[in-house]
Amino acid sequence: MIDLILMQRVEKLGQMGDRVTVKPGYARNFLLPKGRAVRANKANLEKFEQNRAQLEAQNLKRREEAERVAERVENMSVVIIRQAGESGSLYGSVSGRDIADACKVGGLTVTRQQVLLEEPIKTLGLKSIRVELHPEVVIPVIVNVARSVEEAERQARGEEPIREEEPTLEAELAAELGAAARD
Repeated sequence: MIDLILMQRVEKLGQMGDRVTVKPGYARNFLLPKGRAVRANKANLEKFEQNRAQLEAQNLKRREEAERVAERVENMSVVIIRQAGESGSLYGSVSGRDIADACKVGGLTVTRQQVLLEEPIKTLGLKSIRVELHPEVVIPVIVNVARSVEEAERQARGEEPIREEEPTLEAELAAELGAAARD
């Protein structure tokens, strides 16, 4: 286990300035390279305490900017057009990169790392995805995955996407009997 000082808030771990103990891999592969933490040795502790006010002021400024952006794009919805089968399952999937690109078109510049997607989207429909503008500011973005723009508009109004169902044997027999009766 490794002792670290958090340089910014990390979800499910702690706030800026907290001293935490984590597994070596998490520290080495995630926290340290991304600058989210530093090793908790005497020199780093002293340096952090000297710069604490400045770091907190920078963090507060970035958070306020993120909150202003969040207010501006409140209730944001993006449309992603994909090909899908009759059952509504996509032939591919929608990833964080796809959502980030769609957000850029909608006026919100985010990276794929800021899109908090548990797993890729593999079905048609509306999904609420979390986008992290700042470690302390997370907004929901509605992702509307559809086969066409018209279908996306229907889904946005709350209608179910039209699924072309396979004709049943009874429906085929009824159609044939109806055609034979007319002849």
